[in-house]
Amino acid sequence: MPRDRQGAPAHPGTSELVADAIVDVLARSSLPAATFQMLHGADHAVGAVLVQAPEVRAVAFTGSFGGGTALDRLARARPHPIPVFAEMGSSNPIVVLPGALATRGDQVAAQVAGSMTLGAGQFCTKPGVIIGLAGSAFDAFVAEVARTLEGVAPATMLTDGIRAAYRAGVADLAASPVVDVVWRGDADDRPVGPTLLRTTAAAVIERPGLLDEVFGPAALAVACADAGELLALAEALPGSLTATLHLEDADLPLAAELTEVVVEHVGRLIVNGVPTGVIVSPSQHHGGPYPATLDARATSVGTAAVERFLRPVAFQDVPEALLPAALQGVAASDG
Repeated sequence: MPRDRQGAPAHPGTSELVADAIVDVLARSSLPAATFQMLHGADHAVGAVLVQAPEVRAVAFTGSFGGGTALDRLARARPHPIPVFAEMGSSNPIVVLPGALATRGDQVAAQVAGSMTLGAGQFCTKPGVIIGLAGSAFDAFVAEVARTLEGVAPATMLTDGIRAAYRAGVADLAASPVVDVVWRGDADDRPVGPTLLRTTAAAVIERPGLLDEVFGPAALAVACADAGELLALAEALPGSLTATLHLEDADLPLAAELTEVVVEHVGRLIVNGVPTGVIVSPSQHHGGPYPATLDARATSVGTAAVERFLRPVAFQDVPEALLPAALQGVAASDG
């Protein structure tokens, strides 16, 4: 199936290099040159035209919630609607349970800080929410995350628009009367510094918008009064690509209850790790419930990702002479 792709206007040169490599592989594999095509465009008009082109039968998209849903509306308005597999915003919560806090809180804090600032926080799997049970151990953990962030230098984001959206998102959270700023890195001009904020589970349950993704190196720490409130918060989580649990053996009873709830809200559950870094493998699932994606069944990473662009067809009692050329001889060779 031909693959049309709009080059990213934020890095057209890199897109061109990747496209050249793909075209070279097609030539060396004796595949049709038109199997892959790339179009450049400085605005959304190119993408809108591609989505509405009658030759296009499926769309994959990675970007904002507004962009993904806009493309989906265009696709549904076609004379023959087509699927849009949009990967959009994700808060990717990390829950640090009491046993993990007590035995390796500093280690987990360093992991979390590194994950949330990797690539200036511009990963769709960046942890944006850090959850724990209120108390001195969680206080110390949040302080250690902040201390680690103090050593992270401001970084340049991909575009001015992304930087502006990051700063606006941080400003909105910081302006909330139920949110405290724990650490906010100073940044001048284009680079941005990391930000750590803090609130309570009760505030989040009352104001679920606090969990909206801020794309960039920011995270919101959420303190839960007790295990019951932790489970209630888990019920209120928006659909996400990932969730991560940090735990020790002593945490397993609570972790089992939490998993029953969290698994309904995510596409990938991680234990004692970080969500950034996605392995390309047959078992990978890089997707999640709405609003993380438009189709929780689809993955955009891993070998199963190709299934987004396949359509099953059954041939019942069809003579081989009538089969498409690509299928002739397959049945015989497979026995």
